[in-house]
This record gives sequence, structure tokens and C-alpha cells, in this order.
Amino acid sequence: MATPPPSSLSLCTVLTESKHIINAHSRHFLALSVLFLLPPSFSFAVFPTLLNLIAPSSTLNSKILLSTSIFVDQGPSNHFTINALVFSLLFSLFVFVFAPLAVGSITYSVLHGFYGRPVKLLAAIKSAFTSFLPLLVTTIFAQIIVFAMFLISGFFLFLVFMAIQLLGFQVDISSPYFIGFSGVVSIVLLLVIVYLQLNWSLVGVLVVAESSWGLEPLKRSSYLIKGMRGVALALLLFFGFLVCILLIISSVSGVTLGIGTSNGWKSCAFVIQIVVTTTLLMLLLLYDVAANTVLYMYCKAVHGELALEIVEEFAREYISLPFDDEKVPHLVSVAYT
Repeated sequence: MATPPPSSLSLCTVLTESKHIINAHSRHFLALSVLFLLPPSFSFAVFPTLLNLIAPSSTLNSKILLSTSIFVDQGPSNHFTINALVFSLLFSLFVFVFAPLAVGSITYSVLHGFYGRPVKLLAAIKSAFTSFLPLLVTTIFAQIIVFAMFLISGFFLFLVFMAIQLLGFQVDISSPYFIGFSGVVSIVLLLVIVYLQLNWSLVGVLVVAESSWGLEPLKRSSYLIKGMRGVALALLLFFGFLVCILLIISSVSGVTLGIGTSNGWKSCAFVIQIVVTTTLLMLLLLYDVAANTVLYMYCKAVHGELALEIVEEFAREYISLPFDDEKVPHLVSVAYT
């Protein structure tokens, strides 16, 4: 049975530990951020502008959907323009390629920084490409499971609808009762997906740290995160909220600065807005990956799996992490140099 998490372990503890590791190797993590986080961050920042430039006909009758990052025509047909759809698919593919590279390199570096090992740029880049396919395959497995949850919920609504029809009742899809029932099912589905995301918080780290892939890191993450879901939820809400707020502010300010007009994208204010948005988003993504890696180490310690690794790594030269020793006697930390 897992040891209960110590009272001192919180969001601030994980963020502080992550900050220490990043600051100890600031130039290394800056280089990795420029290589693997800057391109997708910049893409997120300029995506609305580029989309307006290649599909100007939909600019006046469109709205920004942050969840899908594509423009939707608001005319009677409400259809996606071909240019917007193709560009959105290319954008998604671009981000989908850089995300595993960033996770692989940053996770590898944070793990080495945690143990006090030398952090080398070439080794981190090699780890990024080595773990690329396992991360990609594992992500696909996770997305298949999430997609299956959507199919199951939709099939359940269909069965309920058909059962009511067979009983002789007439059901209008637009009726408040059916809409209310659909809303309840949607809320339950959302809670299930959030629960799965919490259980899978350590998947990316596990693929890199333990060289596993597919369903194995999903199961392993669900085991390690037990007793630590509160911290994982805090991390998810913290970074998710900041990223969403940043993208919303960027989109709104971009529109007010003239995004989509002939010369609006050339203005100095717009360039500054893009630079600030890209930089802040890059830092948030860096700390998000680092925090998940640190959380993985804490989870291993809480489950008593870190003691042997520390003994092998440092022999007798280690100190205790800021935990209650009576609750978690196995957890240790590295002094930064």
C-alpha cells in the first residue's frame, strides 16, 4: 500500500524543485527550448494571422476557436474553408512532431539534473530522437482510448434514444429533457477524461525514464500517481489556466492590432505581441515538462522506489528532500552546483 503523501508536498514544492533544476542549467534548457519549444510556441502565436492571410475570404465572417485553432465560416452553410482546413492539419502535424522531441529532451535533462549528473546538450538531443517514436506511439494509444470514450458515450445516447422510441414515446432531440440528459452524459464524460488525464500525468516521463511505450506507461502512470492526484490536478489546472489565458489574450489583442488586414501584421505592436506571447508560452511549456518530471521522482519516492536508485547513484553522499521524514523516509534530493 502506498505511503500517503507528505503535508509539505504541494504545487509550490514541485515548481520550486523544477525551478532549481532549470536555474542550475539555465543555458542548457534555454538551448533545448529554442530548438524544440520555440517553433511550436511561435506557431501558436502567429497561427491566426497566417490563417487569415491564406484564407482572407473567411476573415470577416469567422471566429477563433482556441480548442481547434481553426476558423469557422459563419455563413448559412457553416462549412470549413479548404485552405483553413489544410493549413490547420499542417499546423497540427507540425506541433505533433515537435511535442515528443521537447518532452524527450527536457525530461532527460531534468532527470540528470535531479541526480546531479552532467547535463549535455548532444545527449539530450539524442534522447529526444530516441524517444520520439515511443512517445508518438504511446500518445496514439492514449488518444485511441479517449476517442473510444466518446464513441461509447455517443452509442449510449443512441441506445437510450432508441429504447424510448421502442417504448412508444416520442422524443424530440431539441427538447429540454433530451438536451439536459445529453448535458449530464457530457459532464460525466468530461470528468472521466479528466480522471484519465490525471492518471496519465507521468506517461511522457515514463517513456523517457523507463524506456517503455504503448499501454505499459499508461498502466505504470496510473499506479505511481496514486495518492498524488491532488498535486497532479494542481499542475494541470495551473499550467492549463495560464496557457489558455495567454492564448486568449494573444488572440484578442491580435485582432485589435489588426490581424488579417493588409498591413496590420507588419505593425510594431503586433510584432511585440507575438514575441511576448511566444516567449511566455515557451517558458510555460518548459516548466510544465520539468514539473511533471519532478512529480515523477516524488511519486517514486512516495512508493518507496527511489531509495535503491539513490543508494546506487550517490552511495552515502545525499541529503533529504523537504519531506516529513516520518512519513516518507525514502525520499532524497540533490544539492545543486
